[in-house]
Amino acid sequence: MSLQPLLDAPLVIQIHVFGAITAFLLGAVQFAAPKGTLPHKTLGAVWLLLMTTIAVSSIFIRPSLFPGLPITQWFSFIHIFTVLTIWGVVQGSYFLLRGGPGLKNHRQSFTGIFVGGLVIAGAFAFLPGRIMNAVAFGG
Repeated sequence: MSLQPLLDAPLVIQIHVFGAITAFLLGAVQFAAPKGTLPHKTLGAVWLLLMTTIAVSSIFIRPSLFPGLPITQWFSFIHIFTVLTIWGVVQGSYFLLRGGPGLKNHRQSFTGIFVGGLVIAGAFAFLPGRIMNAVAFGG
């Protein structure tokens, strides 16, 4: 295991990875901690900013690896998680801001983002040929 492939990667990838690791850890804390408290609300806002940063930065990963790449080739299959994450952030935030009886619905949106955007997409990051594969397994 070596962080060198990540440290040698473009800045947008470093931001994306460190944001994802932080969001994963913070999300785990949010699941375990008491709900409705000021720390839950504050950490939740930070988590949403991290998830938004991760989603936006993911758009620019391929162009940072392949400068001059036409915009039609910026996206791969994994970018479906970008769309789903942005949708989940918007939907969950709507439930929070609306309040009332639907307030608890934000949990479904944010759990979906955590599982889909961090766990599943994170697992894809370790496929052969990807930077995180080189970090974890060398080569």
